[in-house]
Amino acid sequence: MKNIFILGSGGWGTALAVMCDGCGHKVTLWSKFPEEIERIKQAGENAVLLPKIKISETIGLTSSLEDLEKSDLIIIAVPSFAVRDTAKLIREQIGELPKTVAIVTKGLEKGSLKRMSQVVEEEIPGAAVVVVSGPSHAEEVARGLPTTVVAASKDKQAAFFVQDVLMNNTLRIYTRSDMVGVELCAALKNVIALAAGICDGLGLGDNTKAALITRGLAEIARLGEAMGANNSTFNGLAGIGDLIVTCTSMHSRNRRYGILIGKGNTTQEAQQKVGMTVEGYHAAAAAYELARRMGVEMPIVERCYKVLYQEEPAFVSVSQLMERPRKHESESEWE
Repeated sequence: MKNIFILGSGGWGTALAVMCDGCGHKVTLWSKFPEEIERIKQAGENAVLLPKIKISETIGLTSSLEDLEKSDLIIIAVPSFAVRDTAKLIREQIGELPKTVAIVTKGLEKGSLKRMSQVVEEEIPGAAVVVVSGPSHAEEVARGLPTTVVAASKDKQAAFFVQDVLMNNTLRIYTRSDMVGVELCAALKNVIALAAGICDGLGLGDNTKAALITRGLAEIARLGEAMGANNSTFNGLAGIGDLIVTCTSMHSRNRRYGILIGKGNTTQEAQQKVGMTVEGYHAAAAAYELARRMGVEMPIVERCYKVLYQEEPAFVSVSQLMERPRKHESESEWE
């Protein structure tokens, strides 16, 4: 049994708390907002983000960090825009204590365009940081449906530790060292899923979506390779695995948001209807800027950015993508 402290009482944080509690760990689930914790306590479930999943009385629900230093594993599950502030709170509480910190947040920091692990490493210098990603809808993890993810870290022992603590008969975890590739996949698959939703909203069919997923993965890999990622990562759980599930499932808030955009809703209207953080919206701006900074061509990301931030009609973006100059599918094959 390990003491696990989860920061972020959203759907994913709640699902992990339920799963870890069911495996016999001592779990604390934290939210910065006391009123959110009180709602969960009174309802016995996270009625807004994970309805009908009962939260055991053995799970500690708190808005205090006073027990954080007693934890064996800290899990950050807040939205990407809150990761830096949350990491600062952790540092203020634990100081220089060496801790293993697992990040399940998927995104890039606005402005700096840094990956979540870079943000945490800056704010908690003594931490052994592990990123956990893969096809893992919170709704299914909480129900105990078989799920497989990857834990990536520069610290081999930290990756093995997270694997040992979190792996059980419903969650299988593989390890790897490529944090860059895993985190880029985690952030950018949300942009491609949003684009897939737009295709669904426009009624464009299965051929279109299959092409979008395939070429979307090619774009992610192109950027990843420019940033030093391992190409095999994109063919694994964090890459094609997470991309498939996020682009095709109605559990995906990014896909649902895209569907609403494709049907003519404004970005604000779509956000209100989804009712929760849409990481793909924020990631689209970060990915667009990152591609420009790295000199990498990412046409799907670029059109997504124009639809979301420059009010380009979605059907115009589709035409722009289809009418691009002829290309070889593997750019280097005939070089």
